[in-house]
Amino acid sequence: MTRIFLSLFLLFSSLSAALAQEEDVVWVQVEAHASLTVASDRIRTYSQDIQDVNGFTLGGGWYAVALGPYTRDDAETVLQVYRAERIIPRDSFIALSGSFGQQFWPVGANLLQPLQPAPSAVETETPAAVAEEEVTPEVVDETPREARASESRLNREERRELQSLLKWAGFYNSAIDGAFGRGTRASMSDWQAANGYEITGIMTTLQRAALTEQYNAVLKGMDLQIITEAEAGIELQLPMGVLNKANTEFPFVHYNASGDIDAQVLLISQAGDQTTLFGLYEIMQTLAIVPLEGPRERKKNSFVLIGEDGRMISHTEVSLKNGQIKGFTLAWPAGDEERRRRILGVMQKSFARLDRVLDSTAGSDAQQSIDLVSGLEVRKPRLSRSGFYVDGKGTVVTTAEVVSECTRITLDNDYDAELLGNDAASGIAVLRPKETLAPITVAQFRKGDPRLQSEIAVAGYSFGGVLGAPTLTFGTLEELQGLRGEQGVTRLALAPLAGDAGGPVFDTAGAVVGMLLPKPVGSAQQLPEDVSFAVVTPMVRDVLSKAGIVTATQSSNAALAPEDLTTQASGMTVLVSCWN
Repeated sequence: MTRIFLSLFLLFSSLSAALAQEEDVVWVQVEAHASLTVASDRIRTYSQDIQDVNGFTLGGGWYAVALGPYTRDDAETVLQVYRAERIIPRDSFIALSGSFGQQFWPVGANLLQPLQPAPSAVETETPAAVAEEEVTPEVVDETPREARASESRLNREERRELQSLLKWAGFYNSAIDGAFGRGTRASMSDWQAANGYEITGIMTTLQRAALTEQYNAVLKGMDLQIITEAEAGIELQLPMGVLNKANTEFPFVHYNASGDIDAQVLLISQAGDQTTLFGLYEIMQTLAIVPLEGPRERKKNSFVLIGEDGRMISHTEVSLKNGQIKGFTLAWPAGDEERRRRILGVMQKSFARLDRVLDSTAGSDAQQSIDLVSGLEVRKPRLSRSGFYVDGKGTVVTTAEVVSECTRITLDNDYDAELLGNDAASGIAVLRPKETLAPITVAQFRKGDPRLQSEIAVAGYSFGGVLGAPTLTFGTLEELQGLRGEQGVTRLALAPLAGDAGGPVFDTAGAVVGMLLPKPVGSAQQLPEDVSFAVVTPMVRDVLSKAGIVTATQSSNAALAPEDLTTQASGMTVLVSCWN
């Protein structure tokens, strides 16, 4: 009965509000959404129960659901009755027309357009057309008393949000507590002064809306929309103004950039347990979409990966609940931090799990490549060379070439290493793994010089680790010095590949007689392919000694069978990679 009475009351009060030009016209704003589709759906729902439902733009990609127009007294009645009957949210509030932009509901309506006075009898009898004078409506803001009254209707969360907005704008630097004390009032006054308003220390509804619009200005053009991926069981808001859905390849749904902003989003969905979650954590870190630099946090049932380089910032968060692993990755261009942070916050706040996960066969017909994981490029090192273990703790000798300008150095792609020594003159670098390793074999260095024209072999990752194991390249020892008589190097008749540099040079007994050097660069002479050089054992041992590393020697000259030499070399040789 109350609702019927109120509907009749509102019918007459709405007409009186429209006709009474001298009275303030206000609205009851009940909701705001960042999606036009969502706002329109909510309007249809409200219209089933109540009258005077309207939709207006708010700016910054937001859309308001509002009731009205009413006089202020009538609006107070609407708030009281509809809140009591739980028809509208308790945080609904009175808003002025100046808070709204273009009306999109009902279609074709324009209730914000001021009423024009009817033409006089004289004007209607004049045969000539009279041009109407264009009237620009003057936005009437609240008085300080009205502003304080509208402010009093803000709940604690809305008051905290207003302080957060003032802090974002640079006018407030105290606690976000929802209490409007002297500091908050001063910040309101400062904002009013900076934005050309009367300084009262009490922000009106219109001013609060203006501050909110300033805050949301960075999101203009982002077209934040609620996206429901039913097959993945994920719903969240995405900036569809800069994204297009690309494809689905288990366990990812791919959204790629649609314009100038090089953004990318992955939705992650798969069934699994903690082991699956931890495996995904490791795999994600091998992908180019997750740069190396940045914090990593893995918990019992979740993980967060943040990667950053000069090109982008990537944020991944994933969690395990009820046997379902779900999450997302947002990759955004570096240097656009305000917008990235805001969009990330929207995605985090709106992320919802639906009761479904991606089928493990999703995207199984996509083109396969060793460099791709589920359609994502696997991160590759800037440079990969070879090295070899020289003690039982996993200390490695390698070429200085591979450790230059690296943000990260790895051994066999799995173990991080740090630079223990780098002798630029000899081209020798020494690495220490960040965790203690137990090599299968360590180098035993030959005592004395090897024989000229004797057979030698180099172990190395010729193809940068593609084969997963080192290969042996055979040749002969041609000279115990360089082409110009340089000491400390030997000349080899050997045709290695670039990835072999840094690998150990063996004699037939399996003793290490040197370390292979990279091919010379920047020389005017083009040497034959089978001309290579190695730094001699005494120089390698000297660099290691300066780093505090004790090495082993071998005096036996008994030749090893080729298969035994291969086994010894495989256990000693390691892939060294430089990452940026």
